[in-house]
Amino acid sequence: MAATIRALRQPLWLRLTSASALSLWLLVAAFPIFWITMMSVKVPLDAFADGPLEVIFGPRTLAAGKGLTILDLLGYGLFLLAAGRAAMRWLPRAVPSLSLFGVRVLGWLIGLMAVVLGVWIGGVFVLPALLGALNGALGLDPLIGFTAEHYRSVWIGRDFWQNFLNSMQVTLGVTVISLTCGTLAGYALARSGSNIAFWLLILALIFRALPHSVLVTGYLPVFINSAEILRPILGDNAPTLYGQPLAVIAVLVAINQPFTIWMLRSFFLNIPADLDEAARVDGCTHFQAFRWVIMPVMWPGIITTGLFSFLLGYNDFLVTSLLLDQSNMTMVPAIASFFNRETTTTDQVQAVAAAVSITAPLFLLVMVFQRQIVSGLTQGAVKG
Repeated sequence: MAATIRALRQPLWLRLTSASALSLWLLVAAFPIFWITMMSVKVPLDAFADGPLEVIFGPRTLAAGKGLTILDLLGYGLFLLAAGRAAMRWLPRAVPSLSLFGVRVLGWLIGLMAVVLGVWIGGVFVLPALLGALNGALGLDPLIGFTAEHYRSVWIGRDFWQNFLNSMQVTLGVTVISLTCGTLAGYALARSGSNIAFWLLILALIFRALPHSVLVTGYLPVFINSAEILRPILGDNAPTLYGQPLAVIAVLVAINQPFTIWMLRSFFLNIPADLDEAARVDGCTHFQAFRWVIMPVMWPGIITTGLFSFLLGYNDFLVTSLLLDQSNMTMVPAIASFFNRETTTTDQVQAVAAAVSITAPLFLLVMVFQRQIVSGLTQGAVKG
């Protein structure tokens, strides 16, 4: 047994090479996020300084009386670490008790909102007041320049919170509709022995490969003339869908649905059909077997697929910028409006702060659902 383990062990040079390559990749991937985060909390002269140490330490930001002490850095670091561990450990255990009417999706949503609310109250109100009192009592001087004025200007002065709500409306709509239709279609195609299922999947894949601009162009006349099209059904109250979130949701669902069906079908194929047959023998209908027997086994795959659907709606630029008006604009295209011919360095730093704000929910999702994502990807990679 020991000889077998030694034979499977990688040689030292291979382990060092793998570790070096992985460390280099992490450095290259994490550096842009670290750098724009540093820029977003400095005054413009420090944010665009020539020397990297000036950007990190922010001497001009410190001269303006804005900075963090060593106690602040330690306190915020421990707070973020504790919040991350609490989200990863507490939330999965709390979901069953938070699931209203037995719907686990509601449990996850309520739990996520509780985590976000707790981090916001603790990080914005409680911790700054506590650290400020301790710094005053100990007489500590700021060490690194830090200012949150750009975030306040973006979220309050530029009404970025409205763009955030618009993004959540579009993203949640795309995710819920894609998962609902994709789960039912993926289950039906996985359990179908007909050759028609295969050709349907091929057609869906071809549709997914079309450029997004082609789909937007095809839907555009329908959205512009939607009031006339819907007037015989809804009367004079028929809405014009162009410029509204519903138009974006419809297009993004059409783009995302083939991928969702393919991915969920591969997950369903890994679930033995014997479970369906056993549930049917016990008296369940097809839908009851799907709801009470198959779905609980499928949660890792559904969460993984849902994350990809969430990212599609959350990060989309082309569809949202073409179909939404200014009042309904989501976060990603809204950042582009920060730049114009009269853009100042302050506008550029505010755009950087907005970009950093966009990444925060993504980090939260990955931290909370990391176990389900890994389990879902592993499950889907076995067969399909």
